[in-house]
Amino acid sequence: MKKCVLSLLAAMVLTGCEKEIMNNATDGDAPTVSDGSPVGKRFTFTVKGDFTNDWKPVTRGYLSADGKDMTDLWLFDYVDGQLVQQLHQQDNTADDFGRPVINLAYGTHHLYFVASRGTGAALNTTDHSITWQSVRDTFWKDYEVSVVSTSNGNRAVTLDRVVTKLMLTFTDAISSDAFSINFTPATWYYEMDYTTGEPTEATTSQTIVTTLPDAYKGQSDVVLSYFSLSPSSEWTSNVALNSKDANGNIIGQANMTAVPFKRNRQTEYSGPLFTSGGALSLSLDDEWDTSSTGSW
Repeated sequence: MKKCVLSLLAAMVLTGCEKEIMNNATDGDAPTVSDGSPVGKRFTFTVKGDFTNDWKPVTRGYLSADGKDMTDLWLFDYVDGQLVQQLHQQDNTADDFGRPVINLAYGTHHLYFVASRGTGAALNTTDHSITWQSVRDTFWKDYEVSVVSTSNGNRAVTLDRVVTKLMLTFTDAISSDAFSINFTPATWYYEMDYTTGEPTEATTSQTIVTTLPDAYKGQSDVVLSYFSLSPSSEWTSNVALNSKDANGNIIGQANMTAVPFKRNRQTEYSGPLFTSGGALSLSLDDEWDTSSTGSW
């Protein structure tokens, strides 16, 4: 399983010392207290290359996967189980995006990294969770570092993909009356614990509505993709699909039973939505992970 590579140069400082912290250290210098003695090390975390992925090569942009740029980068610093500082970068056009500069005090740290292009993210540090209104490609890592006076400030961290993707191909032509396609999974995950990388309690039977642009109407082989955060082990969900016209009338529908999902794996279904007959078929993209086949 391929992973996303993120290099970091960090500079974080704990303020529990009674001495005054001096924050005017230059890059490469250790942060100091008022008597000049060091209290930690300055690190500058820099992306050394693109995020790679498990199904297509990536050739552009910092913090990108499958040709799509990440929009958020979080870094959480925990010492002895306590959050001591955090950083959130969300302007992916900024020169320093993907290059957080923080100070790490001497001692052992767990640094939790989350990179995502999901939308509507809400952070809750009390229960160490991030919840997205719409999940997109997301990567995570728990990185432990012990900071001593001889520590090298340049560190490379490999982030793991923590989502699964369902790709639907509609083999018949999209009806000219179609206004939306509505995707309702029995189980779906929108929230993750950023200290474990695992999703929290599942959301049940929540519909994702996609309004269809006019350009899709009359077209066949239209593809829609849906991301969910994913547990480490394989899981299944029933899925209901329908299309409605502008008045809310159902004009096409399909149901899928026990659709298999797995972290870092793309599940592909194809079949008709607006015409009767013809079996929908399932395949799992083996460029993500181990493949399997099925039908309904």
